[in-house]
Amino acid sequence: MTGLQKLCIGYFVALMIAASLNYIPGLTNENGLAFGIFALDLYDDALHVASALWALGAALVSHRAARTFLILFGAAYLADGVFGIFTGYGFLDLGIFTHDSLGFDLSLPRILANVPHLGLGGIALVAGLRART
Repeated sequence: MTGLQKLCIGYFVALMIAASLNYIPGLTNENGLAFGIFALDLYDDALHVASALWALGAALVSHRAARTFLILFGAAYLADGVFGIFTGYGFLDLGIFTHDSLGFDLSLPRILANVPHLGLGGIALVAGLRART
């Protein structure tokens, strides 16, 4: 198993943890915000599980599949995080279709709410692009 395939296994684990956040007692506050920062709903959970299964599948198939996953996943999640800073909602969970834009905001809560997608997406994209084919 190559380093990229192992990284995809790490993404599988991280994304499954993200999908489970709403179901672990004490991680959400009385307003339903995970860690008091962001709300996760069924669409978010479905997105995280689907992404996790894609990561696992890519890891098990080949180095090339892992690289492709990291590039595509990375670009999509990074763009979603940037979009979230500009609008308050992402496009991967269809939030832009169910909510009006909150406008551009560089407040700490907005940044923290988008850090997971910015970080996961950025790391995946860089790893995929830097890897040998």
